[in-house]
Amino acid sequence: MDHSEKKQYLTPYETANLLMVSPVTVRVWAQKGLLRSVSTPGGHRRFLREDVERFAQQNAVPSPLREADGLRVLIVDDDRQFAVYLRELLEGLGKGISTALAHDGFGAGCQIHTFKPGIVLLDLMMPGLDGFRVCRQIKQEPATVAIRVIAITGYPSPEHMRRIREDGAEACLGKPLDREAFLAVLGLEALP
Repeated sequence: MDHSEKKQYLTPYETANLLMVSPVTVRVWAQKGLLRSVSTPGGHRRFLREDVERFAQQNAVPSPLREADGLRVLIVDDDRQFAVYLRELLEGLGKGISTALAHDGFGAGCQIHTFKPGIVLLDLMMPGLDGFRVCRQIKQEPATVAIRVIAITGYPSPEHMRRIREDGAEACLGKPLDREAFLAVLGLEALP
């Protein structure tokens, strides 16, 4: 799978996190035909992201991907001017997007647990706790593993892009940011 694109298929565990239920509940819903799933050649159940989002909307299930007030995006960048630019860009789209800012890895950790974002836009090169470590921590915790991480860096070397994808980010974009590519990676054109 190309990690630069939005992950299409989710595991039962990832689906459970998005729907804020246990994996057993997700399996029961799938067995009863309430939530559509597919099986891998190895017999593992996978869920199409759009099916999970549709199920959440139809059944009024809250989801960290899309709250009642829209998509929640945490912007983590020590370049405060760039962070404000991203905030204004996203909130200016008129799609009910709410944002929060953090300017270092520690602040990101606090905001992840209080703001509960569906997406984290993560700078790689920050003092102290860098973006690589922040991404690993997000993807290692059961409560946050389903959060989408999009890395943004002023140093988009092949090594940095490889490392951050290995740490769990689905994409790594370079600065200066290509606005259209950025919005496409976020999948914002699909939001109401």
